[in-house]
Amino acid sequence: MAVIMQELSKEDIRKIIAKRAALEFKDGDVVTLGIGLPTAVADYVPEGINVIFQSENGLLGVGKSQKGDKIDKNIINAGGGFVEAKTGSSFYDSQMAFTMMRGGHIDATVLGALQVDEKGNLASWLIPGKFVPGMGGSMDLVVGAKKVIVVMEHISKGQIKIVKKCNLPLTACREVNLIITERCVFKVNDNGLVMTDINPMFTIDDIKCSVEADFIVSSNLRAMSI
Repeated sequence: MAVIMQELSKEDIRKIIAKRAALEFKDGDVVTLGIGLPTAVADYVPEGINVIFQSENGLLGVGKSQKGDKIDKNIINAGGGFVEAKTGSSFYDSQMAFTMMRGGHIDATVLGALQVDEKGNLASWLIPGKFVPGMGGSMDLVVGAKKVIVVMEHISKGQIKIVKKCNLPLTACREVNLIITERCVFKVNDNGLVMTDINPMFTIDDIKCSVEADFIVSSNLRAMSI
């Protein structure tokens, strides 16, 4: 089902989602960022909040994206983007990074998805051997972290991504706690999805037309900061 609503640029979408995700952390949290859109979250942490970001390629203490002429090309995140290393950061191999994730030492993980359903099931990869995303470290991230935050475009290539039941291969079952798109935020609980935030550019009816999953609207529905 293709839905055409208000158009936002890719840059706008990325910024809206990353800014909202950055509000989910408290001082001292250790957070792993997945590849792609999640890496932008480190750029929007509010002043005064110290979040320790981990990159699965082996960097604890990821800072903001490196910009300008003086880029240190030796410091990258898991997606190959150039990032700052904050004071006190640590470098190690991927084995140690995944030991930290699998061992329950991560407070939250932020990652993308192809589909999420109303029970918090996650699909973030497709058929091996095809020119499409693979499993990567997602399976380890979502089962090891204390909180799982999915950040993704609300609709991609005309396809609805928040569905009643995932029909793509699952990465994990019932592990997603929060879904953040450029249009709204859903909390996942035992009874399904609760919409807690909405982008003022859209209406509740717009959201109902652009998801397949059932959901309820929080009595304390907030406007997303855009």
